[in-house]
Amino acid sequence: MELQRGAAGYPAALADCPDPPRTLWARGDLTLLDLPTVAIVGTRRATAYAERVTRQLACTLARAGACVISGLARGVDAVGHRGALEVGGATVAVLGTGIDVYYPRGHAPLQREIARRGLLLSELEPNDAAHRGSFPRRNRIIAALARVTIVVEAGVKSGALITARHALEMSRTVAAVPGPIDVPQAQGSNELLRDGAAIIASMADALALMGLTAPIRLQELPHGTAERTVWEALDGGGLDLESLAARAALPAHAALAAVSALELRGLVECALTGEIRRM
Repeated sequence: MELQRGAAGYPAALADCPDPPRTLWARGDLTLLDLPTVAIVGTRRATAYAERVTRQLACTLARAGACVISGLARGVDAVGHRGALEVGGATVAVLGTGIDVYYPRGHAPLQREIARRGLLLSELEPNDAAHRGSFPRRNRIIAALARVTIVVEAGVKSGALITARHALEMSRTVAAVPGPIDVPQAQGSNELLRDGAAIIASMADALALMGLTAPIRLQELPHGTAERTVWEALDGGGLDLESLAARAALPAHAALAAVSALELRGLVECALTGEIRRM
């Protein structure tokens, strides 16, 4: 689908771009842009920590009704898209190639799935390959479409910082997830926090920035299951894994598996301190 600037269907949020695309190519469901939109971006060389946090952010926000926007790159971008799709949520991929070009090639199945269940966007002509500058220019579209931009992990030269800069120039909210100070992939995102970006220290922080609340689906937790037992054990407040396993009378490995399942349901979160608590 070809969308001309000023014509019906062209995303109104792009009017805030200093150089909005004259033509936008779309494949998928344009109404997803009417949902609360959040960009989740970061390095292509994501650490295991960044991938875990990205997945939890995408799952939590998508379950709460947000549309997750990213750039379909390796690392944080792809994990964010997959997290949203995993829970049946909405996601939009803004490409730095033509809309029918698979880049990277290994993301072809993911790109096809987003076209089927989400939305693909590009300002490049169909069949156009990436060229010098196409990905940084793609980032301004991501920033314009998103109400909030969350940088999970980014080095000092990461394209995610370009997205954050565009977002700030358009008076959007920028947030970042704190990372270890001795990990190069986290240096740029940590500097965003130093310079005033909102901190994402929990899933609740992300939901609050978006003005959303986590849906509680206790009907998904039948009595007698490990997930229900762990949920009830958290009734008195947050606990570390060892204390939680003891209170729930479960082996540590079973308690950990239940916590992971509850995280994906958006019912609990694991704080940076190691505390596990209800959302």
